[in-house]
Amino acid sequence: MKQVFTAAAVALVLSISALGTVQAGPAEDLTAYQDYFKTTFKDVPFEDFKDGAYALDAGLKEQWQSMEEFPPYEPDIDAGKTMWETPFKDGKTYADCMGDIKAIRTKYPFYDAEKDTIVTAEGALDACKKAGDGEGFVDKDGKPFLNKGKIAQLMAYIAMENRGSKIAVSTPEGKAVDWYEKGKTFYYAKRGQLNMSCADCHTSNAGKMIRADLLSPSLGHVTHWPTYRSADGEITTLHNRFMGCNTMVRANKFKPQSDEYKALEYFLTYTSNGLEWNGPGSRK
Repeated sequence: MKQVFTAAAVALVLSISALGTVQAGPAEDLTAYQDYFKTTFKDVPFEDFKDGAYALDAGLKEQWQSMEEFPPYEPDIDAGKTMWETPFKDGKTYADCMGDIKAIRTKYPFYDAEKDTIVTAEGALDACKKAGDGEGFVDKDGKPFLNKGKIAQLMAYIAMENRGSKIAVSTPEGKAVDWYEKGKTFYYAKRGQLNMSCADCHTSNAGKMIRADLLSPSLGHVTHWPTYRSADGEITTLHNRFMGCNTMVRANKFKPQSDEYKALEYFLTYTSNGLEWNGPGSRK
C-alpha cells in the first residue's frame, strides 16, 4: 500500500519511501523528524518540546504553569498510588511483575520479538492485573476499559514517579521495523470524512490556530500522558486521545491498545527520543 504524506513530510525526507527509491530507515527518520521541528520552531529549545503547544506561546505557558501549582490530577495520583501498593487476589502487587516503578517510563513502549507485538505500559499493567486478579481493567459491564478510569490513575502515579527520566526507545531493527513503519504510515495517512492525517495538524500546521486552540507539534506529544483534559473533565490515556482525534476527523476509531494505536505510540515515542517524560499533564 502506497503511503500518503503531507508536504511537510516531504521536507522530512520521510516521503522517500513513497517514491519507491531509497528506503529511509528509523535512524534517518529520527534525525530528519527532529531537525524539521527544530528548524520550524528555531526559538524553542529542544527540551521544551515536552510542553507541547505551551512551548510555542509564552502567555499560554504562563497560564499552564499557574494551573500546575494546584494540578487537577492530584487526586488521580493518590488513587494510582493506592492501586500500586494494594495486593492482588494472589497476594502480589504491580511491583512484582512491573519491577522498579522509577524505571517503567524508560522501558515502554518496546518491541516484544517473542510475541511480535509492541508492549505499552498500559498493556503491561493490564496483563499484570489479569495475572493477579483474574481479570484486567474493565468497565461496569465487564468489558475492557483501557483508555481512562483506573488505568489512567495508575499511570498518573507511575508518570509522576518517572518525571525527569528521558525517552530512550531503541532504534527499531528486524521485525520491529515493520511495527515502526505501521505507526509511521498511520501518522501520515489521510482518513475520515475530513480526509486528514495526524501530520496535517501536528506537522504541517503545528503552531497555527484551529479555532481557539494552538496546534501542538507532534515532537513531544507522548511525554505528558496520562493527561487531565479540561474538555473531558477527567484524566485519560494517550490512546484515548488517539480515539478522540479519529472521531474529530470523522474516521472510525480503534480500540485502546489496538495494533494501530500501539504502532502509532511506538512511532511517536521513538521520534521523541531525548525528551523528558513530564506526565501526568493537564491540557485544555
